[in-house]
Amino acid sequence: MADTKPLDLEAEAAATIDTPKSKVKAAYKRKYAEREAAMVRRPKGLSRKALARCNGDWLAIELAKRTLGEKDKLDLDAFNAILEANGIENKWTHLNPGQQRMCGGLKLRAIVAENEELALPGEDEPLHPTRVWLAAHQR
Repeated sequence: MADTKPLDLEAEAAATIDTPKSKVKAAYKRKYAEREAAMVRRPKGLSRKALARCNGDWLAIELAKRTLGEKDKLDLDAFNAILEANGIENKWTHLNPGQQRMCGGLKLRAIVAENEELALPGEDEPLHPTRVWLAAHQR
């Protein structure tokens, strides 16, 4: 019996891959969807939709857990609080929420790799990235 997972993946991801308002190229969306499908276990508390639209690494999953609200909509206040806790000012308020998330996420990625921790608002202890994540993001 042939594996039907790639066909199922394309059927599920087709609607989000061709979203006309999205700035993310369809090729990247396909990669994200493929990574999500290849995960052995889906992280607790995250929907398939949330995983299919991120790169699936440690930081992306931690941010998704803490910043996605009802129907996986970005909670900008929660996202900005995480940026602020890590010493980053959101200079991208003129952009739409998705673009703010992408720009802030890139800046946050560099800070977390440098400091080897993710500070969270209202928590005493920071989160520490996995060794695999650090190896991929440190220069």
